[in-house]
Amino acid sequence: MAQPDTAWDHHPEPLAVASAPVPEYGSGSLADLLPTLAAGLGVPGMSAAISELTPADRNCVFLIDGLGWEQLRAHPEDAPFMTSLLATSRGGTGRPLTAGYPATTATSLASVGTGLPPGAHGLPGYTVRNPDTGELMNQLRWQPWAPPGPWQPYPTVFQLAHEAGVHAAQVSSPTFENTPLTKVALSGGTFLGRLPGEDRVDLAAEQLAAGDRSLVYTYFAEVDGAGHRFGVDSDAWRGQLMYADRLVQRLAEQLPPRSALYVTADHGMIDVLFDEEHRIDFDEDWELSAGVALLGGEGRARHVYAVPGAANDVLTCWREVLGEQFWVASRDEAIAAGWFGPRIDERVYGRIGDVVAAARDDVLIIASQREPNESAMVGNHGSMTPAEQLVPLLEVRS
Repeated sequence: MAQPDTAWDHHPEPLAVASAPVPEYGSGSLADLLPTLAAGLGVPGMSAAISELTPADRNCVFLIDGLGWEQLRAHPEDAPFMTSLLATSRGGTGRPLTAGYPATTATSLASVGTGLPPGAHGLPGYTVRNPDTGELMNQLRWQPWAPPGPWQPYPTVFQLAHEAGVHAAQVSSPTFENTPLTKVALSGGTFLGRLPGEDRVDLAAEQLAAGDRSLVYTYFAEVDGAGHRFGVDSDAWRGQLMYADRLVQRLAEQLPPRSALYVTADHGMIDVLFDEEHRIDFDEDWELSAGVALLGGEGRARHVYAVPGAANDVLTCWREVLGEQFWVASRDEAIAAGWFGPRIDERVYGRIGDVVAAARDDVLIIASQREPNESAMVGNHGSMTPAEQLVPLLEVRS
């Protein structure tokens, strides 16, 4: 006669790697946006991967950092103009794009600007191991410094468009003009720095009109910043969303003839409770830290680099401890499942963790000692859940 299960012999199956919702690389991801627009402008070598979009002579991409599809739909009263555009998303289908994995700023901006998925452009996480030095590199802040060209050798879509005679421009904060991330992800054509949001969108409209064929990019960061500090749905976050909504409307009302404005984002965001159940502290957990040489990525999208010979043991342990809440994969399993795109360049392979852990539930793997600032954030992102992955592609035409 079978004995009833007890807490001592219950061994739930970990989440299957294949069950993770892989981004729509090649047809509906952020990496497909600029190549589609550039193809419509006649730029050689570009293809219209997002089949729902109709070409325009002048194209502007307005990226609002941190404004996911689900967050926008949940706040119609704070973003009435963008809410009115929801049905226009993705060429009038009313559907979102996917950010790409991980859903984080450095990775997504590189995907946008190069038109390539993370496995090709080589920025596959917030922090990753530099195989040449063995050090953990922060790809958003570019610390410690590495030569940008070898790290990301592909031309940006802006560079290719400029070479093809398209008027290409980026209008953003002056702070970003000379950063390595801008160089590898968004350079090409003209960079124009403006601080006030109103000046930025006014100048973006002017740049659209400056060419018969134009490709213009502009950016707003504060929605993301408020979400990290205070949480999605906080008064501070709502205030920044209201401001972003007014900026979008201001730009839309200034579009020159034959223009298309696309409003998108680099990722969404979720709030995670501050308790031990929802915030698992790697620095205080001897099981998770055993055999680990470096902890990369971020709380919801971890790259785990094992000491030599320990990769299988680390994978086994992480699956046993976290497998009901995280998709936990070996490097090769994550690559085979397409998490980072359809191909992985050789130079990128060693940047991906021996173990890759992507959160399904509302949990984090924090590191209170080595990552005190990140561990204190209310709003977080990085994984493949709809709240993090799905981003709008709102459209206004003139």
